[in-house]
Amino acid sequence: MNLILLSPDDIENDRLARVCAPRRLAHLREVHRAREGDTMTLGIAGGALGRGELLSLGEHEAVFDVSGLDQAPPPPLPVHLVLALPRPRMLARTLEHVTALGVKELTLLNTRRVEKSYWQSPELSEDKIRRHLELGLEQARDTRLPRVTLAKGFRPFVEDTLPGLLAGRRGLLAHPGMPDACPRGVEAPTLLVVGPEGGFIPWEVEKLVEAGCQGVHMGPRILRVETAVTALLARLF
Repeated sequence: MNLILLSPDDIENDRLARVCAPRRLAHLREVHRAREGDTMTLGIAGGALGRGELLSLGEHEAVFDVSGLDQAPPPPLPVHLVLALPRPRMLARTLEHVTALGVKELTLLNTRRVEKSYWQSPELSEDKIRRHLELGLEQARDTRLPRVTLAKGFRPFVEDTLPGLLAGRRGLLAHPGMPDACPRGVEAPTLLVVGPEGGFIPWEVEKLVEAGCQGVHMGPRILRVETAVTALLARLF
């Protein structure tokens, strides 16, 4: 944990923060080996970050001075990531990775090769998703939570939602065998579509291209989804 992420509800009088979450308290004791008087990196969800003093650490609560939090979080990536829903374990890791990299808009999409059982996974609960997003923020010292949307129908997404998302954005479809290499150093707002293990079926590729997405590839190697997403974001931005 490179950042102790605080909820706005933890703040009192713009000066003190009370941390009661068991996970954070355990991390303070076992990893940071924190002691009263230590200065640590803190951030308020959706707000500023900076250094704050640990005023007290008890069994059920830690109290910080947050009067000196005056730094802005790092800038987000100019991308809306559309990701075919991965298997649950991979989803957890991917959420943390893309959050740490700066993705702020994420749509999880159903496709033909996404197993139906994935949509029933506890990893898709609001609490579980938020936990993985927070872990990504803590890793990267960021405070702005991404917005995650579930799109359980491919056709409604492509026909009704995608045109609006592409307005003002460059659409890129990452899929093996596409004609163009993935670009580098993109600064313009972008929508990046990444398929499931096994890729999109041809009909899905056709519909995405018809909607305005440019097909791009990362070379001849076939990568796992979590590896491909990280490599694509690092190359693009």
